[in-house]
Amino acid sequence: MKLSSRYNRVNILVSLLVLLSTGVIYYVVIHFILTEKLDRDLRIEEEEIRAYAEKYHKLPLAGDFHDQKVSYRLVNPSDTTGRSFGNSVYLNEKEHEKEPGRSLTTFMKVNDQVFEVSVTKSRLEAEDLVRIIFLISLLIIILLLLTLFLVNRFLLNSLWKPFYHILDQMKAFNLTGRNEVKVEQSKIDEFVELNQAVLLMSQRVKEDYKELKSFTDNAAHEMMTPLAVINSKLDTLLQTEGFSDQQGELIEDIYMAVGRLSRLNHSLLLLAKIENNMIKNEEPIHLKPLIEQKLRQFQELLQSAEIMVSTQLTDKEVLMSKYLADILFNNLISNAIRHNVKPGHIEVILNASQLVFKNTGITMALDGARTFERFNKTASSDGLGLGLAISRQICNLYGFSMTYAYGAGQHTFTISF
Repeated sequence: MKLSSRYNRVNILVSLLVLLSTGVIYYVVIHFILTEKLDRDLRIEEEEIRAYAEKYHKLPLAGDFHDQKVSYRLVNPSDTTGRSFGNSVYLNEKEHEKEPGRSLTTFMKVNDQVFEVSVTKSRLEAEDLVRIIFLISLLIIILLLLTLFLVNRFLLNSLWKPFYHILDQMKAFNLTGRNEVKVEQSKIDEFVELNQAVLLMSQRVKEDYKELKSFTDNAAHEMMTPLAVINSKLDTLLQTEGFSDQQGELIEDIYMAVGRLSRLNHSLLLLAKIENNMIKNEEPIHLKPLIEQKLRQFQELLQSAEIMVSTQLTDKEVLMSKYLADILFNNLISNAIRHNVKPGHIEVILNASQLVFKNTGITMALDGARTFERFNKTASSDGLGLGLAISRQICNLYGFSMTYAYGAGQHTFTISF
């Protein structure tokens, strides 16, 4: 969930709760105020009746007036309890219907007689007024929430625009590319600070990358020269005579170690070039004839290892470097041969969407999480542990995906185009 959506949801929810609670309080207060007004009118009516009784020594005529009803009842002096207010039902004679009312009950003494005086007023207008005020308040709440939602939605999208712009720039940032991070001007201090931090970070990363790349290239090339000199001197030494078998074995071990170091240096340099996208000579390549050619090149090795090869190849054209394609298929085929059994089997399947290499081998699955890691190899392997890492890096370079699976006694490497 986006931050703006989360904020909008929380803001609307809190606003709704606040507005509803204040709306209820507002309704109760208005209802209380109108009730107090009715009670005040009833007290005024009581005072007028009392003043009339004191002046004329009799009660005014009882009856129904406009939204008001006055009635008297003779009671015993012991039944008097003082003044009281209460809600009641008011019968509207004109409309012939019952309405909510508000009553005042009091007692007056006239000519040594005690009367219960009841004054009732209709609450219909007050209730209608409260209802209208409530509906207006509810409409205002809905309008405020809708306005708040729209303002938050469009205003927040506008406010967060620089953030998403710099986020897109960071996603598109490429160390090997020449594209620079372009920030969008903003008047918000936090986004200005974020833009400055991203610019400084991208500049530092590019500088560090250039230094590391320069060091890697220089180190790799500088290592090639002494390795070539050592190989040359060892070749010359092996052609001489006069040293013992033990010395010959030591020289041979040195020769093999130097060869291994040379291959390692070449592999690491190749990985660095692939990761940095420094191999650019892309061209349309038909995979079927290239795979068939590679299998012919490995034919003698396959026969000596007693490995049968079956193929199901349909033509597939991809755009990639011929040099990297050659390395990819060399690695996959040599990996299938090196980790096979005697006698063994290799199956190669090529169609429009996938290239699949299946081979027999150890009767257990490899560690799927580490299969394509650098220097990951079995204890019995004499390789460098870089072949599959290089293969996957080549696939990643061209947007292919490379996966491993084990089933039915076969190890399967699948390249999905």
